[in-house]
Amino acid sequence: MNSMVALRSVFVDGGCFSRFQDKPKMLKARKRHVRIFAVSSQKADKSIKVGILGASGYTGVENFYSVLSIPIILNLIRNIFIANHPYFGISLMTADRKAGQSIGSVFPHLITQDLPDLVAVKDADFSTVEAVFCCLPHGTTQEIIKGLPTSLKIVDLSADFRLRDINDYGEWYGQPHKASELQKEAVYGLTEIYRNKIQSARLVANPGCYPTTIFLPLVPLLKASLIALQDILIVSNSGVSGAGRSAKEANLYTEVSEGIFSYGITRHRHVPEIEQELSDAANSKVTVSFTPTLMPMSRGMQSTINVQMAPGVSVKDIKQHLKGFYENEEYVTVLPNDEAPHTKYVQGSNGCHINVFPDRIPGRAIIISVIDNLVKGASGQALQNLNLMMGIPENTGISCMPLFP
Repeated sequence: MNSMVALRSVFVDGGCFSRFQDKPKMLKARKRHVRIFAVSSQKADKSIKVGILGASGYTGVENFYSVLSIPIILNLIRNIFIANHPYFGISLMTADRKAGQSIGSVFPHLITQDLPDLVAVKDADFSTVEAVFCCLPHGTTQEIIKGLPTSLKIVDLSADFRLRDINDYGEWYGQPHKASELQKEAVYGLTEIYRNKIQSARLVANPGCYPTTIFLPLVPLLKASLIALQDILIVSNSGVSGAGRSAKEANLYTEVSEGIFSYGITRHRHVPEIEQELSDAANSKVTVSFTPTLMPMSRGMQSTINVQMAPGVSVKDIKQHLKGFYENEEYVTVLPNDEAPHTKYVQGSNGCHINVFPDRIPGRAIIISVIDNLVKGASGQALQNLNLMMGIPENTGISCMPLFP
């Protein structure tokens, strides 16, 4: 496979290019040095067959919508199939309650696409695929993945394998972990941080959307001891798609529109995931204050993080460290000057925009990080991870340009 891929290092204006041409197309914007893998379109044979479990957004549980939601699954389909991933072809899609139906009957906008009909998980022929994206809800994924062939590469988009301590899983998800041995081999899939581990993994636990916005700025800073471990205050805002597609009163249009509200206060299930990874980065226990808020928009996510800087450290030091850390990363951008990150400018893309500002309280800094919760916060990062696991360039098939307006 490596002979099929050319590695280049070039200056790219804005970091966007056509990945299926030998020469990247330049777009006029800020210049930064990034690693680029160019894939020749002549090699677009879709020879790696993949499956999507939970492709309709439903599970076999009566009247239960997947918390991962239809939008995430649609982004996977868009990136793999419609965006013409040169190596991945979708040959299996499961959806127990929609088994026997075509994908076009479930999602009419896909009616012209040549995709397989939906089947129940129990009837799926996994001998036809090399890898799967598991888009089933929390609590149902463990037993299903445990029963899959050990030859498969798996990216799980639920929370079932994110917490390394199965006791933490039981405490926060209200049920015992059902695949404790499998948990031991799961690799946490924060691509820019754990790239080397992901490359050799069989099972990757794709990070949560909120944690992704938090880890990308904080992990490098904690590793470098530039911020204190105490008094990390995080307020995160999410579009409604981040709450899933379940038929909840709180998600109704009249409840969500023209207002905002916080939820999961002190007990949001991403808290143990956040503290696990930040503690690993700091090599010491980290406890955070985390408050998520639902916003009246369909997609997008922003985390505003207030931190205490280490003695002698300035906002300029923090920003310079982040710029250096992500200098060669395609999808993470530290914005210049006092430009505030805006969810609109990453919508539909796999990008994360970060900036750092001085707080009015001496010695503290405000870090703002934005992503599209359905792409970098879910399907885009999942595709990055599977690309790495299959030994192909991690940016393959991932659309770069944000959707604007």
